[in-house]
Amino acid sequence: MRPPVSRFALLVPLATLLVLLAAPPVRAWPVDLAVNLEAGKERFHKLTVVDWVEVEDPSIATAEIFQESKELMLTGVKPGRTLLLLYAEGKFAVWRLVVGAPGKPVEAEPVAALLDAARKACPGLKATEGAERSLTAEVKDARCREALRAVLKTDAYLARELDLTFELALLQEQLASLSPALKALGLEASYRGAGLLLKGSTTPEGHRRALWELFRQSVGRVPLEDRVEVKRPAPSDAGTPPPPTP
Repeated sequence: MRPPVSRFALLVPLATLLVLLAAPPVRAWPVDLAVNLEAGKERFHKLTVVDWVEVEDPSIATAEIFQESKELMLTGVKPGRTLLLLYAEGKFAVWRLVVGAPGKPVEAEPVAALLDAARKACPGLKATEGAERSLTAEVKDARCREALRAVLKTDAYLARELDLTFELALLQEQLASLSPALKALGLEASYRGAGLLLKGSTTPEGHRRALWELFRQSVGRVPLEDRVEVKRPAPSDAGTPPPPTP
């Protein structure tokens, strides 16, 4: 039973969370949602469905699921930025958690120089800021992809604000860079048409590491078919006969 706390004013609508977790693309930079927190305070999000969550750096923020009430509690620990991975029914999303000091506004990350570099590396790139911000680009080579990744790692854009078109050769190159890390986890990825098939067998920890790797090493998104067999460890007392009845 959690103690009563004041409710977070910005609750994610049920339909919004459904879109974030039900949409099929592989999640890659940038994040799907940015949430501002204050150190020492809690905020709640109402969920529809979520299997598990994991915070990249728990020293900055923590997350806890209350399955009975379908709420996610986020707690700011100390000022900084970290990521939150959410997984439900074969889909995942990534949020940015930005924790500010009490009474101090959170400063945005500088992006102007990174955008200038991206415009040079990606001819034809179009970027708008403000309430109707968006970014459109054709990604034709690795130089453009890496310049975009530098921009998309900042607070400048969310996933829904992008329109990226990739050359097939670049997607294959991106996949090749992911393969060694996935192989070490007992997994493999391959393209099936325009989608990415992830399969193999691994532990819950290995599955989570694979999803983090897909997010961190990629720019842009393609449909994901998650066929990973997650092997959960057997209970420590499995196979132990019950004690004799006195």
